[in-house]
Amino acid sequence: MIPEQELLTKWRSLPPDKQEEVLDFVEFLRLKNSANKTPLGERLWQIRTRIVASGKNLLNEDEIEQELANRRGGIQGREVL
Repeated sequence: MIPEQELLTKWRSLPPDKQEEVLDFVEFLRLKNSANKTPLGERLWQIRTRIVASGKNLLNEDEIEQELANRRGGIQGREVL
């Protein structure tokens, strides 16, 4: 049984007041987890999740550098001052 099914099965076996406690605890964990994230971080995570779900591969560090260079007119590498 996958964890989601197991959780739901166990949750259904609880009395209604205990089910409510579980929901409150899950909400607490969700808020605690998201409290450390900025709105920008949340938005970037949503975008990443959509890309992964679409089946596309994420870019590695070299591919990101190449993409940035292409968008900046083809200049590669870091500028030395």
